[in-house]
Amino acid sequence: MAEQAKTTLITGGAGYIGSHAVLALRQAGRRVVVLDDLSTGSRRVVPQGVTFVLGDAGDRQLVRRLIAAHDVDSVIHFAGSILVEQSVSDPLRYYANNVAVSRNLLEACSDAGVSRFIFSSTAAVYGAPDEVPIRESAPTQPINPYGSSKLVTEWMLRDLARASDLSYVALRYFNVAGADPEGRSGQLGPVATHLIKIASQVVAGIRDSIAIFGDDYDTPDGTCVRDYIHVSDLAAAHLAALEYLEDGGESCSLNCGYGHGYSVREVLHAVERCTGRPLNPRSAPRRPGDPPILVADVSALRRTLLWSPRFDSLDVIITSAVDWEKSVAPPAQEVLGRARA
Repeated sequence: MAEQAKTTLITGGAGYIGSHAVLALRQAGRRVVVLDDLSTGSRRVVPQGVTFVLGDAGDRQLVRRLIAAHDVDSVIHFAGSILVEQSVSDPLRYYANNVAVSRNLLEACSDAGVSRFIFSSTAAVYGAPDEVPIRESAPTQPINPYGSSKLVTEWMLRDLARASDLSYVALRYFNVAGADPEGRSGQLGPVATHLIKIASQVVAGIRDSIAIFGDDYDTPDGTCVRDYIHVSDLAAAHLAALEYLEDGGESCSLNCGYGHGYSVREVLHAVERCTGRPLNPRSAPRRPGDPPILVADVSALRRTLLWSPRFDSLDVIITSAVDWEKSVAPPAQEVLGRARA
């Protein structure tokens, strides 16, 4: 293997996926520095002993100082906004947080000579694909500003890599769910939009109901189909991507999922089966920007990064998510009002 990385700067490392990546890198014996503005993250999920800096990933001077002070030679970039529906109603916020911040971060990295960069991208870059499972060669035609903002950042990475010695991996996430099996991290916050977290909140007594947004899609049961990947498997893919770049791997974009999907109704039935708790979902109108089916072709991920999942089980994903939600749940009466919002 090539020389060991010195230090990895993880932007958004106090967030859901970022904190799990911190755990994966630390378990591998690597040094990390977390940069997070805590707008959606929490200091509590950053492990003790990890250097934490409160700040903006788009602050070029701050990033340059961190790179110099901690001997950083690689960056994993999670910081950004991720809610599809919010991106439709407030697109400029997404171009500010996801494009402008990434542009400034890349400039700081380029100026400081950082040569390895891993980007938190999304399956939303594909829009509503014509063929499923989706290969990386599929047309990128986002149907919401969230997907567009991530695709623009992939373009910036591509162009900077052509103009410099930067190498990158853009990991296109499908639906991330679950929590650390040891209970060290998970999705925080009483207000959620992800299906399995919402269902877990109902089970934990934080939320009193759950909705199915659209039951008339062109799918077997009329509800959207998604490829769910356990967050710890996704974190392992980031570590594998870093090792790949250290070994001289070429820049690329890779899908992150399991290669099979579940409908909304199938997920809710699985939650009921795993927990013994009836959910009694209500029907609601479609949300803008939701494609009917998103399932990954992950052959390139497995082949390129020599990655294989450990938690490819819907029941395992659900159980870890419910366990986490119960462990962090405040008294239900304190949050029901916000959860209904």
